[in-house]
Amino acid sequence: MTALDKHPRIMSIAQWTGAGSWRAELPHSHPHHALIWITRGQGRCLVEGVLRGLGVHTALCVPAGTLFALEMGKQGFGTVCTIPAGGPLLMPDQPTLLRIRDVLAQAELTGIMEAMQREQAGARDFSDEAMNAHATLLTVWLRRAIIDQPEDPPEFSAAQRLVMAYAALVERDFTTGKPMAEYARTLGVTPTHLTRACRISAGMTASELLIRRIVHAARDLLETTNNPANRIAAMLGFRSAAYFSRFVLQHTGMTPTALRKARATATAPSHRMSRGA
Repeated sequence: MTALDKHPRIMSIAQWTGAGSWRAELPHSHPHHALIWITRGQGRCLVEGVLRGLGVHTALCVPAGTLFALEMGKQGFGTVCTIPAGGPLLMPDQPTLLRIRDVLAQAELTGIMEAMQREQAGARDFSDEAMNAHATLLTVWLRRAIIDQPEDPPEFSAAQRLVMAYAALVERDFTTGKPMAEYARTLGVTPTHLTRACRISAGMTASELLIRRIVHAARDLLETTNNPANRIAAMLGFRSAAYFSRFVLQHTGMTPTALRKARATATAPSHRMSRGA
């Protein structure tokens, strides 16, 4: 954990998700709590296996370790505040989606996040203390917004509750190499029933949800670490490096080596000789 990881941070959605649309759009989790504030455009999110729409002035709280995916339209924009898990700042332990209609509440949240952006960019003395103070105000705003939410919390259907339980198991066990049928057995349902529920709730099959989580982890490890492919294969529960390579090629269109080379090329600094030097 770096020093930055120990304190709240503020960034755009694009900065938070990182380079490559797959980072946001494939199911994954984050080690920190996140409050996402949509201020332009529309999108949709998959939280715990439940697909929901996002619009302007939507606040979405995603607890650390929650299976999550995000798709924003071309005109979409938002700000994210990340808060370290296990710290003194109080955050909901369940995903929370709020549609903020009150203009004053919208302005208040935007103001808190803008103040955090200024403080973070300024890097003045005691900036960490100031960021923690602003983050405390943000969590107070969030708890007030939850209380003031005009609608009752959504009542999830039986299919959604089943998929939420499945999503939690996937996030916990996706590195074990267990097939989807074993997850279904753990949940006491047939693979067919689980797949039907996933289509209704998440817009994909149960196997697709599991595969996409593994693909995200595989790409992340390949592109952000120097671990050899056979080690990554073992970390993700694959029987062999060869099977892992076939899996990556099938689901990304590139081999592990090609993915790494493409990422290295994209991030390499440009060294151009200036004319007349």
